[in-house]
Formats: sequence, C-alpha cells, structure tokens
Amino acid sequence: MARTARQSPEGGKAQRVYLLLRDEIVSGEYPVGATLPGEHRLAEMYGVSRVTIRRAMDVLVADGLVQRRIGAGSVVQGPALPQTGIAADFATLMPQLVRMGQETTARLLSYAYVSPPPAVAGALNTTARVQRAVRVRSIDGAPFSHLTTHVPESIAQNFSEADLATTPLFRLLERSGVQVERADQAISATLATPDVAEALDLAPGSALIALTRVVYDQTGRGIEHLSALYRPDRFRLEMTLNRVGSQGARQWAPSLASVPTRGGAE
Repeated sequence: MARTARQSPEGGKAQRVYLLLRDEIVSGEYPVGATLPGEHRLAEMYGVSRVTIRRAMDVLVADGLVQRRIGAGSVVQGPALPQTGIAADFATLMPQLVRMGQETTARLLSYAYVSPPPAVAGALNTTARVQRAVRVRSIDGAPFSHLTTHVPESIAQNFSEADLATTPLFRLLERSGVQVERADQAISATLATPDVAEALDLAPGSALIALTRVVYDQTGRGIEHLSALYRPDRFRLEMTLNRVGSQGARQWAPSLASVPTRGGAE
C-alpha cells in the first residue's frame, strides 16, 4: 500500500533513479507483474552503484509500486496510484473552468490578504493588497493539482473563505460582476517542493506540469493570477491542430472547436 506522505530516497543519484523507474512503472513500460532488471543490471543501465539502486528500490517498495519476492526478484505491483485523470484541451481551456467544478473537488489549504509578490504585482499591475488562496483539487479522491491564486482585494472582497472552499474561483469572479475578456498563459515544467509534494501525494522532486495564467476583464485590468502545478500522471493538456493555408504556404493551426473528454483547469 502506498504511503500517505511519501519521502524521497537519500542522495541526488538515488532520487533520479527512483523518479525514472517510477515514471516507467506508472507509464506502463514496466507493467504489473513484470520483473525489474536486477540490481547489477540497473546499476549498469543508470551508471550508478548498487547501493544507489538499492536506495531507490527501497522507496519504490515503500510506495507500493514494487514488491521484493524471494527467488523472483523485484516485481511490479503498481501503479499504486489511482488510474483517474483529467484531460484539458489547450485551445479551449477557459470555457472548461465551470465544468471543472462539477467533476472535481477542492480543498482549501490557506487563505489570506497579502501584499502581492513582485511577479504577481507586475502581472496584475497593482501593488495593492490581494487575496491569496492555495487549494488542492482532486478527482475521485486523488489529488491532481495544486493551485495558488491571487485576486485584487477590490474583487475578492465579494466572496469569502467558505465560498472558495466550495465554489470554483472562475464562477465566483463572474458572480462578482467581473466580465472576463481574455487570459495569457504559459506552460512549463518544474519539480515538486516538499510542501507541494505532500499535498499531491508525491515524492519531493517529482516532475510537475506548471501553468501560469493571468486573466483580464474587458477593460484590460488584471483580475486573477494563477500558478497551477499538475501531476502529469493525472492531468494532460491536449490540442487539436488543423492544416490551413493555401498550397505552398500551409501551416498548422489550433482548432477552437475540439471538445475535451473531461474539462480541466481551476
């Protein structure tokens, strides 16, 4: 059985081997029932010592992904992680926010009014106080996203801490009379810090999808700054591309009419 709060193996090399093996198990490259290569072979494959392999394997065993069997080696018994997930169409992400609230649940971790950090102040073009909320969103009881939002106090005063714990932020903004016009967002990758790893039931240093979004109203005012971290084994971004243009100058363009299998964002 997987531990509630996972820990990272000691040492950078052991951590790297652990994450690589874990990803291969979760992705199905090593299916349930498969026997992993022996310690000596794994040490050769990853260019590390057998001690390093043993440390990484100890955590895989503790996570419930691998079982050591006498005479049979290390056998995959995972992935122990629930095979549930969210798919979001990159081109139509904004209209999916309300639908997200119907398919998932959120847990509020922290809530306060603070001075905006420099990146948020620059994005929202304000130095006035903002409401900062940190939430974890889950599907079928399995956490998949860690969300940190900053909203100007003049807007956020229209909803409470209790509202944030029960209602998607996008719906609260609309209920406050905000007319969303557009959003700028960027996608990258990052590694889980210890606090985020604990909230998402991961080992520290695990790979995450990082999304930053700034939402604007019809006047061009910044009304929300979102920093979202997603587990890649439970969330994916999809985009449908169409071939457009005249002969000799054809190019790929995103389709705005594609429909996601399941909605996802905030």
